[in-house]
Amino acid sequence: MSNDSLFSASSSMREPLASRMRPRNLDEYIGQDHIVGKGRLLRRAIAADQLTSVIFYGPPGSGKTTLARVIANHTKSNFITLNAVLTGVADIRNAIKQAEDYFNLYSRRTILFVDEVHRWNKSQQDALLPWVENGTIILIGATTENPFFEVNKALVSRSRVFQLKALTKQDLEKAASQALNDTERGYGRWKVEFESGALEHLIDTANGDARSLLNALELAVETTPEKWNPNANPPVPALGSTIFISKEAAEESIQKKVVLYDRDGDYHYDIISAFIKSLRGRDPDAAMYWLARMVRAGEDPHFIFRRMLISSCEDTGLADPSAISVVNSCAQAFDRVGMPEGRYFLAHAALYLATAPKSNSSM
Repeated sequence: MSNDSLFSASSSMREPLASRMRPRNLDEYIGQDHIVGKGRLLRRAIAADQLTSVIFYGPPGSGKTTLARVIANHTKSNFITLNAVLTGVADIRNAIKQAEDYFNLYSRRTILFVDEVHRWNKSQQDALLPWVENGTIILIGATTENPFFEVNKALVSRSRVFQLKALTKQDLEKAASQALNDTERGYGRWKVEFESGALEHLIDTANGDARSLLNALELAVETTPEKWNPNANPPVPALGSTIFISKEAAEESIQKKVVLYDRDGDYHYDIISAFIKSLRGRDPDAAMYWLARMVRAGEDPHFIFRRMLISSCEDTGLADPSAISVVNSCAQAFDRVGMPEGRYFLAHAALYLATAPKSNSSM
C-alpha cells in the first residue's frame, strides 16, 4: 500500500474526527516533546529525511501511527504500510520486492511501517532482518507492548527504540482545542459550547488517549443536534449555530460518570485515606466500599494500585512478604486487561491486603 493510499488527507466530514485531525507535519504533532521536541534527535532525523530503523513503543492513543504519518509526509522515500494483525510472510516478501524495485529504479530507500509489530511471530520478524540490515528497508515498528520482551531481539538491536508516553492533560486540551477550532477538518464552523466541567470530564477520563478523547468529542457534538449532516447544502445544523454539550452528554459519550468528588481537593485524599485505613485495619467490607466509591467516581486505577503497593510493604510488610508480588501482579494484569474487567484485579489486590496479617517492622 502506498503513502498516498494510506495517509490521504481527506476533508470529508464522514471520516472519523480522530482520523480527520491527524497531524500532517511535526508542527501540528501534539505531545512527546522528549523525542520530537525542538532540537531532539528524532525530530532532526525526520526533518532531514535521514531516518534509521525505529520502534515506537507506547500506550494506545499516544501518537505512534500519527508519528508514522508525519514521517510519511516528510520523506522522499517510498513508504509502505503493513498491519501485523492482517499480514503474513507473503506480504513481507511482496514489500521487500517493492523496496528492491524502487531502489533499482530510483535509487531511493523504502520505509516500511508495521503497526502492531509484536503480533508477528519470530519467523515473520526474521524475514525482515536481512533487508533491514543491508538498508533496503528502513523499519518503523509500532507496538503497545514492551519491544524488549515482545519483539525479536535481533530486530530490536538493529532499531532505535523510542518510548511514547500517555498524553498529558495539557496535550489533550490542545487536541480538543484544535478539533473545536479547525474549520476544515473539525467543528470550527459551528459554535460549540460546554456546560461547566463537561469538556474537562472528557479530558480527565480519556486517560492520556487522544483517540479516545476525539471519539468521545465527536459523539458528543454530532449527537447533540436533532440532525447532523455537515455535507448537506446548506449544512445541518446551520453554520455558525450553537451546539451546547451538557455534562450528561459528555458522560454518555465517554461512558464514564463525572467524578463524585474533587480530585484535587481534600475529599479526594479523605477517600483514599479511608481505603488505606480499612486495609490496615483488616476490614475487607470497608475496603470494598471505599474501593467501589473510587471506581464509581472515576479515580485513576494506577493511583489506587500505587497506594496499595505502598501499603503492601508499609502495613502488611514482613508478616506476608508475598503481598508485594500479589499487588504488583494485579497491577500488571490490570494494564493488560483494562476496564471494566480490571475491577477484578483491583478487588483481588484490596481483599488480599485487607485479610493479610500486618507488620510495620520495615518502618
